[in-house]
Order: sequence, then structure tokens, then C-alpha cells
Amino acid sequence: MTKTSSTRSLGPAGLLAVFWVVCPAALGFVLIANLATATAWLDSVGPAAPLLFAAFFAVTSGLGLLPTYAQAVVAGWVFGAGIGLVSTLGGFVGGAVIGWAVARLVSSSRVEQAIDRHPKAKVITQALVGRGFWPTLGIVTLIRIPPNSPFALTNLAVAACGVSLPVQTIGTAVGMTPRSAVIVFMSAAAAASGAEDLQSFIADGPGAWVLVGGIVAMLIVLGIIASIAQRALARVAGRSG
Repeated sequence: MTKTSSTRSLGPAGLLAVFWVVCPAALGFVLIANLATATAWLDSVGPAAPLLFAAFFAVTSGLGLLPTYAQAVVAGWVFGAGIGLVSTLGGFVGGAVIGWAVARLVSSSRVEQAIDRHPKAKVITQALVGRGFWPTLGIVTLIRIPPNSPFALTNLAVAACGVSLPVQTIGTAVGMTPRSAVIVFMSAAAAASGAEDLQSFIADGPGAWVLVGGIVAMLIVLGIIASIAQRALARVAGRSG
């Protein structure tokens, strides 16, 4: 079965998967490019800005419009490390709830029927949801840890496999906190230079090499986190195989 026919067989869930791959990738760059505009708007809101941002984060990530990494950059840049991380956590936890609800509504029984037609997919699904609360929570947490785990698409896959909302929410909160903290702290450190946005940080601040060095350091840390998660997932898969 081709990818096109597989997508068609999933119906609305297949179309949603395509949308949740393309849209966040495109709009994430737009958001970061307009960092100064986002900062000015949030500054004008006043004390309620972190709460409003968390709500915005939840809706846009839950509906698959904006990626979590770009919004974590904004949070760290505007609010600093502490409040920025709290706003980010509230945003992606709320987004996980919204994404789960949307995915369950759209996927209905068509995803389950597609899984039943593919023995390997059925084995994976049973390993994910058929072993009780704590094992499933552990797997969802590990899936969420790697930085290359797409937020919206993971919401769809996990919900479509029948994972419960509490497991989805807790696993997302625990799994995504380390990588989100790295991004927020790096963004807050860059904003502390007094730059208006990333472009001015490069041109008028410490310079491109400092930015590149920070990005490299961030990627190394995220790579270590991802490697630990992947090894743990491999061990879980080996025990369930």
C-alpha cells in the first residue's frame, strides 16, 4: 500500500496528519522572524501577558498551527527563564489536551481499522496501550523527549492508538520539560544581551559566532537527551517484543 493510499484510507485523520506536518514547520519560521513584533505586543498586555501567552500557546500548538520550539523561544525571550518556562509548560500541556481531543474526534474508528489491517502496527499499538497505566505512561514520556518528536503529529498518533487523556497529559508534561527548558534558557540568555530580536542579536550584539556556538551547545544537549530516550525506548521495545 502506498503512502497516498494509506493517507486516503485514514480519511480525515490522514488529512490532519499532513496538515500537522506542513503548517507548524512553515509558521514556526514566521513567528521567530517576527520576534520583535511578538515581544512588543506581549509587553503591551501587562501582567497578564504570561497567562495569555500560555493560552495562545495551548490553542496554536493543540490545533497544530505553531510548533512548540518557536513558542518556547518567544517565551524565553519575552519573559526570561523562570516565567518563560512556566508559560511554556502551561502552553504545551494545554496543547496536548486540545490536540488529544481533536485527534480523537477526527480519527474515530478509521485509524483503528487501519491498524487492524497492518500486523506490525497492531503489535506496536498493543505494546503502547495494552500493558497498563504506568508502562504506557513511560512509553509516551519517552516518545515526547526527543527534540525531533513533532508535537501535533505525536498528539494524533498517541490519541488514535487509544492512549487515555491523563496518560497523554502527564507523559507530555514530563517528557517535554527537559528540551523545552533548554530552548527557553538559551532564548532568555540571548534576550539578556538587550537585542531587539535575533537579527539584531547577530548584527549588533555578541555576533553570529556566539549565536552559532549557543545553537551548537543546545543541539548537543538536546542530542544527549534524545539519545537517552531512544535507548530507553529500545529497551522497552525489546522487553515487549
